[in-house]
Amino acid sequence: MTVYLTRRRPRLRPTLRLRLTLLNGVLLIGAGAILLLLAWLLVGDALRPTEQLQPGTLVELTDGRTIDARQWQEQLVQAHSRELLAKGLVALLAISIVGVAGAYAVAGRALRPLHQVTSTARRLGEATLDQRIRYSGADDEVAELAGTFDAMLDRIGGAFEAQKRFVANASHELRTPLAVMRTEIDVTMADDEADVAEYRRMATVVRDASERANNLVDALLVLARSEAQAGRRLARKAPTDLAAGASSALSAMRVEATRLKLQVDTTLEPAPVVGDPGLLERLAGNLVENAIRYNHLHGRLWVRTGSDPEQAWLVVGNTGFEVEQVDVPGLFEAFRRGGRERTGARGSGLGLSIVRAVCDAHGGTVSAVAQSGGGLEVTVTLPAADTTPVVAASAVVGG
Repeated sequence: MTVYLTRRRPRLRPTLRLRLTLLNGVLLIGAGAILLLLAWLLVGDALRPTEQLQPGTLVELTDGRTIDARQWQEQLVQAHSRELLAKGLVALLAISIVGVAGAYAVAGRALRPLHQVTSTARRLGEATLDQRIRYSGADDEVAELAGTFDAMLDRIGGAFEAQKRFVANASHELRTPLAVMRTEIDVTMADDEADVAEYRRMATVVRDASERANNLVDALLVLARSEAQAGRRLARKAPTDLAAGASSALSAMRVEATRLKLQVDTTLEPAPVVGDPGLLERLAGNLVENAIRYNHLHGRLWVRTGSDPEQAWLVVGNTGFEVEQVDVPGLFEAFRRGGRERTGARGSGLGLSIVRAVCDAHGGTVSAVAQSGGGLEVTVTLPAADTTPVVAASAVVGG
């Protein structure tokens, strides 16, 4: 059995160019028809001079004939009206054809950037995100659309590059502890004279490396969870206090602060907010942990919380090595440690990235200011809760 496939004819789409052309044609023909009707009426009124003559008045023509004036007038009006309609219709047809063709060409030229947007969008891919329209025509709505499209591509390209860097850095951070574990195991297993002490040393190294990998995975999960809720409603909301979170973070880092002999100053006034308690606790913990980790011996650490009817805030500052203010925004990028990417440094470099993501998820802001002489002060501002503030706990870590 032979099967014949019939090719469907392409259907004429009501494109914007076609609709603009048809609209222009309808308006042009309508305007021409109105002008032709008006001319026909004016000619008919102008060719009636015999209405001012007495009835029965005769008119002598050049060919010698004599005819009634009113009859002569009717013949004249009919002849000129027919001539006017015939020539007018021809002129209207010619003008309409020229106008429709001109409108089609002008609409095509005006909509050319839209075709560039379409073709650019069709060509876009991960390897072609550098393509732009770069419209250089008149400063009109089409130019605004093309500029908006280019700006959107800039944002998408930046997001792709950031995603690539994030994946590469995360892979590197995960490979490092895994490589350490594998190396230690291979070296120890290859040593036939390894004793219990050597195996204990290997176990300690493997445990530390696995703990680092586990902490990195936990941090990545928290970061993903925070960024997933940014701009949307939080999956979990409960009244909490930033002061309580800061107090818990200081208590958890008491031993490390004592080891570095830090001077810790706290002013923990009530800072009630509504949000995810786990994420907010992680926010305070990351700030305090970073402030201690990147501090120096006999340094300072200060933590302040407070609120007003509109917002609550948490301020964590520390001394340490100098940070240029121009490098401060980069601290909130993933895998940036102290403004520098340092292989083998303690921590995953996700602390401030998580803080930023948690702030975004709760509709707040975070900013940092480099301190003269070294160190950083980070300020987190969140919408204040409408509930009655709870009494904040106070923690003093001695050095």
